[in-house]
Amino acid sequence: MADEQHVTAPTSDCAQAQQAGFVRRWGARLRCMRRDVEAVMTHDPAARTAVEVVLTYPGLHALWLHRVAHDLWEVERPLAARLISHANRFFTGIEVHPGATIGQGVFIDHGMGVVIGETATVGDGCILYKGVVLGGTTMARNRRHPQLGSHVVVGTNACILGNIEVGDGARIGSGSVVIHPVGAGATVVGVPGREVVPGHDKRARFDATLDHASLPDPVSAMLRSLRDENHRLRERLERLEAALKIESPQDDEDAHLIDAGLATTDLPPQYGG
Repeated sequence: MADEQHVTAPTSDCAQAQQAGFVRRWGARLRCMRRDVEAVMTHDPAARTAVEVVLTYPGLHALWLHRVAHDLWEVERPLAARLISHANRFFTGIEVHPGATIGQGVFIDHGMGVVIGETATVGDGCILYKGVVLGGTTMARNRRHPQLGSHVVVGTNACILGNIEVGDGARIGSGSVVIHPVGAGATVVGVPGREVVPGHDKRARFDATLDHASLPDPVSAMLRSLRDENHRLRERLERLEAALKIESPQDDEDAHLIDAGLATTDLPPQYGG
C-alpha cells in the first residue's frame, strides 16, 4: 500500500500541474480574444455591440481560427494546420498561413482578399484593410515576408513585399507597394512606396481611421516643385532679356505652362480626393 501511494502521488501532482497550466493557457487565450473584440469596437464606427462583433465580423473569426492553426503548426501538425487555414480562407475570404505570427488586438477590417505569408509577423494593435498582401519575394525557405511592428496601419489593397521591417506606428497608404524598410512613425504612399517627409507636407500623417481620400502624393509634390522652379527661371530669363534688349522668340509652344492655373490641372490633386 505504501508503494502504491508512493507511485500514485507524483501522478496526482503532475495532473494538478497540467490542469493549472491548462487554466492559465485558456485564461490568457480568453484575454487575447477580449482584446481582439475591443480593437474592433475601438476602430470600427459600424460596430455597435460586442455580441454583433463576435457573431458577424469575418476579420475576427479569421484571427481566432488562425490561432488554432498556428498552435498546431507550432507542435508540428502541418497538415491539420493547413486544413484549418484552408477552411478559414473559405469561410472568411482571408488567407493566413498557419506559420504567420499575429499579435493581440489586431483588426482586419472587412478583410476580403487579405493574404499573410508564412514567415510574416503582425504586431499588436495593427490595422489591416481589405486586400492587403504581406507577400514574399524569394523561394528560399527562410524569413521572406514582412515584419510589421506594433500599431501599424496598412491601407486598402496595399502590398508589402519581402523580408522588410515596418516600424511601430507606421502608416501605409491605400494601393501602395512597399519594397523597402519603413521607419517607425513614417507614412509611405505610392508605387513604389515613398516615405513622405512630415515637414514638407501637412498631410504626412493620417489617423488610424485612414482617410483614403486625403493621402499625400510625393510624386505630384515633386512635379509641382519642378514646375514652380521652371516658372521662376522663365521670369528671370524674361527680365534679363528685357534688360539686355534681347528679343525673345514669339513662337514659344510652352508659354501656356507659365500659367500656374492651367499647369495645375495637368497634375493630380495635391492632397488626394
